[in-house]
Amino acid sequence: MTGRIRIQLKIPFGEIVVEGDDAKEILRILEGMPSQFMEKVEGLVTTKLRPPLQAQLQGIVEFTTDGPVISTRAKFTHYEAIGLVLYASNERTATGSKIDRLLQSSGVKSMVPARLNEMTKRSFVFKPDPARPEFKLTTQGEKWIEDEILPKLKKKT
Repeated sequence: MTGRIRIQLKIPFGEIVVEGDDAKEILRILEGMPSQFMEKVEGLVTTKLRPPLQAQLQGIVEFTTDGPVISTRAKFTHYEAIGLVLYASNERTATGSKIDRLLQSSGVKSMVPARLNEMTKRSFVFKPDPARPEFKLTTQGEKWIEDEILPKLKKKT
């Protein structure tokens, strides 16, 4: 009786286990995986298994007909407030004036144009079309909200 070889690959969204009778079989299996396999699996996992946005933001953001309004009473910075509004907005995009209105509805007074300018320099937001007044969260901005801001606010709610 021969032993089997088993390798576990830890990846950002979980773990992949590959088993074979010997090292050559493991390599053959790994080489046989289609290119872009990890990216496709990660995309499916995040879109199919990620909780809906409303569930993720429950107790932090309330969705109204005007747009997302911050409902948490936890402390947060103006940058975090703008990031949350953009994160909860359709396509993670909004104009500065819309962000300002939604922050006012949330009870937050901020110099939105100045904060957006600073957030652009920090690579949290960008203008998809420089001719239009809309700002969008960057991938880095989304990760900042998901990895730092939401966990911090969820602890306090």
